Amino acid sequence: MSVKSGAPSARRVLGASLVGTAVEFYDFYIYATAASLVFGPMFFPAASPAMQLLSSYATMAVAFFARPLGAIVFGHFGDRIGRKSTLVASLLMMGGSTVAISFLPSYEQAGWFAPALLCLLRFGQGFGLGGEWGGAALLAVENAPPGWRARYGMFPQLGAPVGFIAANGLFLILGVLLTPEQFLAWGWRLPFLGSALLVAVGLWVRLKLTETPAFAKAVAEEKPSEVPLAELFKRHLVPTVAGTFAVVACFAVFYIATAFALGYGTTVLNYGREAFLGVQLGAIGFMALGIVLAGWWSDASTPRRVLIFGCFMAVAVGALMAPMMTNGTLLSCWAFLSLALLTMGFVYGPLGAFLPGLFPARVRYTGSSMAFNVGGIIGGGLTPVIAQAISTTGGLVPVGVYLGVAALISLVALMPLKHQQA
Repeated sequence: MSVKSGAPSARRVLGASLVGTAVEFYDFYIYATAASLVFGPMFFPAASPAMQLLSSYATMAVAFFARPLGAIVFGHFGDRIGRKSTLVASLLMMGGSTVAISFLPSYEQAGWFAPALLCLLRFGQGFGLGGEWGGAALLAVENAPPGWRARYGMFPQLGAPVGFIAANGLFLILGVLLTPEQFLAWGWRLPFLGSALLVAVGLWVRLKLTETPAFAKAVAEEKPSEVPLAELFKRHLVPTVAGTFAVVACFAVFYIATAFALGYGTTVLNYGREAFLGVQLGAIGFMALGIVLAGWWSDASTPRRVLIFGCFMAVAVGALMAPMMTNGTLLSCWAFLSLALLTMGFVYGPLGAFLPGLFPARVRYTGSSMAFNVGGIIGGGLTPVIAQAISTTGGLVPVGVYLGVAALISLVALMPLKHQQA
């Protein structure tokens, strides 16, 4: 069965899953970019640049600890009342928090009240994203025809490179059009303010959706779970824990190749901000390529097999990080980031089909969201902070080792899941 045979309904479903996550990830990525470039001197007291960057990266971690709470809340209602309304609520939560960041005062203007507000809104971003990915993945795979689960499931994943291109592209344009003083004074706020338009587009698409067939069937056959989280831990603990650790490599690869690499490249390697943003922008296409290849391969074999291959790739990326990043040329940095983000496609692309396949429909929203977001804490919550800290004393070699260990953790976690896929 081809995608075309789904007619307008298939296009609407896939478009909604992609557009929604593109908006969400745009919001998330502009924060990561601003944290690497602006938030240190803007929201924290004057100190060494390294300490300001560490403090800025620490605010990123707030969202990761909010995401499991969002997964619990949105997963609860997604499994009880449906996917559509829950996805709309998650989009509003994250979009509203992002727009509010554009109006924050600086540390000079408000003292410690400024970073406190920043952390609060970062929590709102993470809370919203906690319910976003799982719902978007279910929207795609629960509407997929037989044999197309992974290819449908890759569309929410493709929202990641789309959002990244929009975020970094806009920061790159602002860096070219504005002076450094203008950018620091007010230019960085424009991408956050512009999120309002993107959220409006996402809402317009999602409000036209209907419930997924899998959820409608589950509700028709039996009463929804009273407490999906409790049922998840009581009856599906092994796939929840293993699925959580299977996600670790994905987040470690991404945040080292984006947030950490941008901060390290501009502060330690002394490349210009616009130049390094351009390099990252030129490499992100490889992430999209990896996601597409992984989606097709997953349907031809299994998502688990593709994830295992991606973990071995991530170990190799960790070994190559120091020699390629410190080669002395932007071309070598681009080659490394391209390889890393291609690898990201193989450890991220299959997750849209893999994680929902671990759970029955009645607790699928909660299970997928919890595994994805708790795995995000382990793999990415503190990764930029840890990578920045160990690189100040040991350079990039220990950062590469850190990435390799994260990949091995996911590899081990995938082992007991051979027969778990639905």
